[in-house]
Amino acid sequence: MYCSVRAGRLNRKLLEIYKIVECRLHVKVQKNELLKDSPLLDNFGRQHSYLRISLTERCNLRCGYCMPEEGVQLTPSEDLMSTDEIVKIARLFVEQGVRKIRLTGGEPTLRKDLVDIIAKLKCIEGLENIALTTNGVVLTKKLAYLQRAGLDNLNISLDTLNKNKFETITRRKGWERVMMGIDLALQLGYSPVKINCVVIKGFNENEVCDFVKLTKDKKLDVRFIEYMPFTGNKWEMGKMISYNDIIANIKLKWPEIYPLENGPNDTSKAWKIPGHLGQIGFITSMSEHFCGSCNRLRITADGNLKVCLFGNTEISLRDALRAGCSDDDLVTLISAAVKRKKKQHAGMLNLLNMENRPMILIGG
Repeated sequence: MYCSVRAGRLNRKLLEIYKIVECRLHVKVQKNELLKDSPLLDNFGRQHSYLRISLTERCNLRCGYCMPEEGVQLTPSEDLMSTDEIVKIARLFVEQGVRKIRLTGGEPTLRKDLVDIIAKLKCIEGLENIALTTNGVVLTKKLAYLQRAGLDNLNISLDTLNKNKFETITRRKGWERVMMGIDLALQLGYSPVKINCVVIKGFNENEVCDFVKLTKDKKLDVRFIEYMPFTGNKWEMGKMISYNDIIANIKLKWPEIYPLENGPNDTSKAWKIPGHLGQIGFITSMSEHFCGSCNRLRITADGNLKVCLFGNTEISLRDALRAGCSDDDLVTLISAAVKRKKKQHAGMLNLLNMENRPMILIGG
């Protein structure tokens, strides 16, 4: 009798589990069916849920890997996207499945209506995360207002911990203000604060371990970025230091460092040192590209859609908007561009010889 009752309970439990599994499978099938019709799904099965929007071509620094030494020809202000155009395009992308928007530049904090843009983006139903990439120079003046408007995440670009070297690579002063901006971001509760560091041989490769030390007592995520070729930045193969070389150097000092599990669309390979509050990561666009899991699209400050950072094909959403295109026509235009996205970007040497915008005019 006891065995019979126990078996009955077991069967009921198995039936409950079966129903749960069946329900989850049904939801997954429904989701996959919906994705098949998504305008942001490319021909290689990549669903794009992350949009980067450049707000300006202007910058208060002159970093050599970003801006050509001779400067750039800026787009007239009337040809840049207005606040309303940015919000309209963002809403359109969110309706098609974008869940994260990152605001870039140039230097986005130079945009006078940045607080207003963030506040309006925050009101878009379905948008889960608003992030900002900045050089940090004016953060102490603006970050509290940006946070109040709804800024969720923060990346700060910093390539050296040495004041003099900072002025060499940026051709401007401001190192102390950047460091104060990082501290303020931590005080305001951003966790982690991400630091983007482009590693260049002959300039800052000897500072890698100093950057790693920052993660000991601070909730920082220091991400080392491989030096990438863009028009006008005088990229040389000999200046690039690969991910494997950087991690090998770090292991000499911290042999106990271990890799963390990465999400399916993460661009950064994350590592952790036991006992450190923060962590480090590596963006390996050159030595180990991550094109197969790319879920990112970019819009330049003048309203052009780029489906790949290294691609030189663009379509103007600004012109389509100003010509009175309907939302449906805009979505069709966007979808056609996404469907033309290539399986992966060209190799290092091919990128060197391929015409593209300077980084500052793309928006990172």
